[in-house]
Amino acid sequence: MFHRYSASKLRLNWLCVFLAITFFAVLSGFASQDSKFISKPSASLDKPTVLITGANRGLGLEFAKQYHEAGYNVIATARKPDAAEELNAIGVQVEKLDVTDAESVASLAKRLADLPLDILINNAGVGGARKSIAEADIKAIERIIAVNTLGPIRVTQALIGNLREGEQKLIINITSLMGSIERNARGIGYGYRESKAALNMFTKSLSNELKDEGFRCIVMSPGWVRTDMGGPNARLTPQESISGMIEVISGLSAEDSGEFFNHTGEKLPW
Repeated sequence: MFHRYSASKLRLNWLCVFLAITFFAVLSGFASQDSKFISKPSASLDKPTVLITGANRGLGLEFAKQYHEAGYNVIATARKPDAAEELNAIGVQVEKLDVTDAESVASLAKRLADLPLDILINNAGVGGARKSIAEADIKAIERIIAVNTLGPIRVTQALIGNLREGEQKLIINITSLMGSIERNARGIGYGYRESKAALNMFTKSLSNELKDEGFRCIVMSPGWVRTDMGGPNARLTPQESISGMIEVISGLSAEDSGEFFNHTGEKLPW
């Protein structure tokens, strides 16, 4: 009788264990829905973490590659992570993000929760056609400003808590020499020029607000780079532009906050 009872009890215990494992597996499956676009586990806290927007191609992709090679935790965003094959192949954490969509940005912030961020690189951007004022497409200009100006503002606002928890407290907004009012000698480029000039002003304001907290906030012009936006005749490769910008970023001091730099560290006129 004792042995029959023990065997029955043992079977019952194993059944409980099996049901418990199955239950938690199902819960994990539901919990993973919000993070299904993460290609790697959460960032290790013993390494600095950089978040790069618009990293599925061009400058953003090269930022992700070089920071990954340098040993950083890299969180790289794309509007369509499943289609970002080259980005996923690097082995970094890939997150879904559309900088023009408030819900998408809020969802990213929720997924990252209290994860400290050391560097935010607002890189996501779009170009625009060079048309006369008579030919300018207002809808297209609205789209450019939504991505290039409002996007970085929205992302920075959503992640400022994470950045406050990070040690480096760096906010890098990728601009363009075309955003320089002083250097505007051609006039055309409606929408794009305005979006970058506004981004420059946002960054300057941000640097003033956050300077007492130890933040360094700058805008950087990557130069004329051979990307989809820059075209095949551009002077710089993505590798040259990004390696230069990373070197500048690594050497930033408190006095540099609120400045406008190019990829070599030269200060540019507003």
